[in-house]
Amino acid sequence: MNDLARNFEIYESVDPAIVRPALRHLPSISVIGLGYVGAVSTACLAKLGHTVIGCDVDEIKAGQIARGESPIHEKDLGELLGLGVEAGLVTATTDTADAVANSDMTFVSVGTPTSPDGGCDYRYVISAAREIGKGLARKDAYHVVVMRCSIPPGTTLNVMVPEIEAASGLKMGKDFGVCFNPEFLREGTAIADFDNPPKTVVGANDEHAAQMLASVFSPVDPEAIVTSIEVAEMVKYVDNVWHAAKVSFGNEVGRICKPLAIDSHEVMDIFVQDTQLNLSPYYLKPGFAYGGSCLPKEVRAVVHLADQLKVNTPLIDSLGKTNEQQIQSATDLLMETGCERVGFLGLAFKSGTDDLRESPILEVVNAMLSEGREVSAWDPAINAETRVSTQFDYVRHIYPHLEPVVDALPTILSASPLKVLDQADVVVVTQATDEIRRAVAARLGKVHIIDLVRLFPEVPNVDGYEGIGW
Repeated sequence: MNDLARNFEIYESVDPAIVRPALRHLPSISVIGLGYVGAVSTACLAKLGHTVIGCDVDEIKAGQIARGESPIHEKDLGELLGLGVEAGLVTATTDTADAVANSDMTFVSVGTPTSPDGGCDYRYVISAAREIGKGLARKDAYHVVVMRCSIPPGTTLNVMVPEIEAASGLKMGKDFGVCFNPEFLREGTAIADFDNPPKTVVGANDEHAAQMLASVFSPVDPEAIVTSIEVAEMVKYVDNVWHAAKVSFGNEVGRICKPLAIDSHEVMDIFVQDTQLNLSPYYLKPGFAYGGSCLPKEVRAVVHLADQLKVNTPLIDSLGKTNEQQIQSATDLLMETGCERVGFLGLAFKSGTDDLRESPILEVVNAMLSEGREVSAWDPAINAETRVSTQFDYVRHIYPHLEPVVDALPTILSASPLKVLDQADVVVVTQATDEIRRAVAARLGKVHIIDLVRLFPEVPNVDGYEGIGW
């Protein structure tokens, strides 16, 4: 017996004593759409012991799956489908409503092509939803519908669910559950990716649906991440856009390196060895703009270098522009409050330093001063003795418009964060220190807070609190 057949008999990565009794109670699953994701899901779910009905409007694809043949070129897929058919766990049909009626869960993996306006074309999603509704109308038992397509946030609940409810006469949450489960399968290694997922995300509208879906994937990932449907939908988009950004960044590095006779692969091989900063969660949380003595200066330097080399680097060129937009977004939030007394908790470009060089919040302070607002500020590392003018000399030729902030700084500094909170009508938070966190917590609801750093893991549910990216 080869490895695939052995895995089919019992999934080797988990304890047989746990799996064998569970196999008798595994939900049956219908899979709508037998393209790359659907065909792989059909084979791999059957390998886990589920009875799987593959569904596709394409009779050729459905026939291939029914015969245990792969409709696509994918390593080991044909053999795995053949084993599923041989074991009586894999069948296929073009009758989607019937497949739904005869299963406990439905995975939806239909195409979501780009519409003429650049958005998402929902025609296949809507068609599948209507057929699902027809199938559910023939059932009495609770059923879980699992969306696995790449779709804009809100599509599952605002497009798919209304169509299902209209076609079935049933209600989500009462008669059926809905989940969004993004897939992370790479073409060419899809089966290996299914067996060893980087993460399993379960977006669900009710606990029962979440538990059912998490249990399906528990043999390959017992620690599923359970979240809302909208978050799960967005995760799929963010993952893919990030991968595209990485590819584009690497290519732009290569374009700069080549005319300099620098081996770009050696550069990036060294770059990716840093898992503390470069390949890590660090820097990847929505918040305020970057600043300090390094990042702004060196982005400008690389943009200038590329320009000298006559190399086009639109991704790197855009970094300064998107950073300026984040500063403008913070300024706009502040202006929209209409408050005359404005406070700032944190002036340095990050906590733990007194470095004001290219601190982005100084742009916001300057905007408030130019508007004639009353400004107060506190920073744990900055006082009247801090040599602000010396730091400003470093960037004077780039930001001459900030000279009024430098001149005013000694007069706007307060003795404590609580004093700023008591003096101001609106306070901007730029540093997430414990001292600032305690001070803000003590004044929540009493002063308008604009949080640029996500002070609290759970967003406070009080009037007068808002974040910049949440």
